[in-house]
Amino acid sequence: MPQSLSNISIHIVFSTKHRQNWLTKEIRHELYPYIAQILKNKNCCSCKIGGTENHIHILCPLPRTISISKLIEDLKVVTSKWIKTKSPTFINFHWQTGYAAFSISPGHIEIVSSYIENQEAHHKGVSFEDELCKLLNKYNIPFDQRYLFNEN
Repeated sequence: MPQSLSNISIHIVFSTKHRQNWLTKEIRHELYPYIAQILKNKNCCSCKIGGTENHIHILCPLPRTISISKLIEDLKVVTSKWIKTKSPTFINFHWQTGYAAFSISPGHIEIVSSYIENQEAHHKGVSFEDELCKLLNKYNIPFDQRYLFNEN
């Protein structure tokens, strides 16, 4: 085959370090378009970005030229530096070390997009920790809950 083609959509989830509530509505209002631009610059158009004060969800196609880990590393590094420039109060901002990523079939893009769009309402009754455990179970990803949220 003379060309490389792919259609892989991923749902990425990661939180602030220690799930601290750094992501105010005001900062999210600027952060989501900023992330969308980063993704666009990587030939990875954003489908949906959402979250709450302590975590973020991103649904996007994975470009065939970059790994999931490199994409997420780049997103975290660039956005962390950017957030720290917003105000002296953000000088100690950090993302968590890890992340979760799930492959999404084309038939489920709308469902996941709606789920991400409604994160604020969803988290009025469900903690981030419970949500992540539920997602990991749904996608059959083994984990040890004793270490899942333990960060240095």
